[in-house]
Amino acid sequence: MKLVFIIGFGSFIGGTGRYLSQLWVHKYLPVIFPYGTLAVNISGCFLIGVIYALSEKGNLLSPEWRMFLATGICGGFTTFSAFAYENLMLMRDGEFFYALLYTGLSVLLGMLAAYAGIFVIKLF
Repeated sequence: MKLVFIIGFGSFIGGTGRYLSQLWVHKYLPVIFPYGTLAVNISGCFLIGVIYALSEKGNLLSPEWRMFLATGICGGFTTFSAFAYENLMLMRDGEFFYALLYTGLSVLLGMLAAYAGIFVIKLF
């Protein structure tokens, strides 16, 4: 149960950081293109790379800190970071087909699911 609270607190920090980051980006750049989301996704990918690299170096991060930072903060900030990391691990392991499949299905099915959600609500 302790780990759930650790991740939840990190998610609160990440979600709040996402909102504030997007506000800041949209203050300086036009809203016609989702620059805020792009900035959050790219910076989240960098951050999760740093976190996992530190955790693989040895005793630099405990499992609790890794969960707090990667799953909590990065997960609250952007799930795109987990998506990017998982694809990198698939490619590192030589699973290029599965990396392509994961990417394609995530984008296609994600967009279809968002459309379906909008469609269902518009019915009522």
